[in-house]
Amino acid sequence: MYYLLPLLVIIVDQLTKYLAVKHLYRQASVSVIGEFLSFNFVKNYGAAFGILQNQKMFFIIITIVILIGIILFMKNSNNSKLMDYSLLLIIGGAIGNLIDRIKVGYVIDFIDVKFGKLYDYPVFNMADSFIVVATITIIYLVIFDKYEIK
Repeated sequence: MYYLLPLLVIIVDQLTKYLAVKHLYRQASVSVIGEFLSFNFVKNYGAAFGILQNQKMFFIIITIVILIGIILFMKNSNNSKLMDYSLLLIIGGAIGNLIDRIKVGYVIDFIDVKFGKLYDYPVFNMADSFIVVATITIIYLVIFDKYEIK
């Protein structure tokens, strides 16, 4: 049953991106919490932090390779449930962004966070959020040796 988690992540991601396109495309930024959080439509032709711009085929191929690797790892490992949940979140997030790259040629980002004048975090989306939370969880599990059932 928990294998439905990637599907839920994809639905949340694609629904929020649909709403971003519908309400934010060619519109001014919408403030949600002062200057800290706003919604701002951005076409991301690169990867995290906008690196490797305009490498669409590279990202499609590498995403597919990584997805296959994660699935094979899950099938051949004795992971804890939390490790599997984290990997499933990464799968869902990766597929969500892959859909964008195939469908429109770029990833739709819209969540804009600023820490005052101290730091303007790169604009991101829900798929990115799921991937980051899952990655942090995996790092914790590996550091504290809790990623496998013993």
